[in-house]
Amino acid sequence: MPFSMSPSRYTTALGGPGSPLAPAQSGIDIGLLLLRCAVGLTMAVHGSQKLFGWFNGAGLDGTAGFFASDGYSAPKAMATVAGLTETLCGLGLAIGLLTPLAGAGILGIMLNAIAMKWGNGFFNPSGIEYDLILLTAAVSLALTGPGRLAVDHLLPIPRTHRPSHGIAALALGAIAAAVVLVALHD
Repeated sequence: MPFSMSPSRYTTALGGPGSPLAPAQSGIDIGLLLLRCAVGLTMAVHGSQKLFGWFNGAGLDGTAGFFASDGYSAPKAMATVAGLTETLCGLGLAIGLLTPLAGAGILGIMLNAIAMKWGNGFFNPSGIEYDLILLTAAVSLALTGPGRLAVDHLLPIPRTHRPSHGIAALALGAIAAAVVLVALHD
């Protein structure tokens, strides 16, 4: 008998009866949810530090000063864009909303962060290890999709995730990062 996804034979509930892949898929969905929440909320909190000064952050003025000292033109605009991207893409990633685009936004931010720290070594506090882990997790989520426990599955758009969606979004994020580094960094 060929494999069928008919609702009468399989259920979309996690671990639901009748689905031979449900227990394994449930673990994958929960793992993706945990990864999305950890990375997404970390980025959202980091962005709120830039935008609002929350969680002992520098706020827009302090962040703009940092961007100015690192050689970015229009440092206030850069602080706003970085803060908004981190906050909105982080929240999007956490809830699984437009996951490939959220991952691409984090990719762009992390590529800029790594470029700013390049030459400081690999390990923290001034190295790139933390930024590389966040970048890798965001790229992985953009490529794998959010799992079934995501807002993406409630949207009236195609619900199946394809790696090509992730690849296209990541290309967009990498191009945006390159434009920022080339055009806005002295």
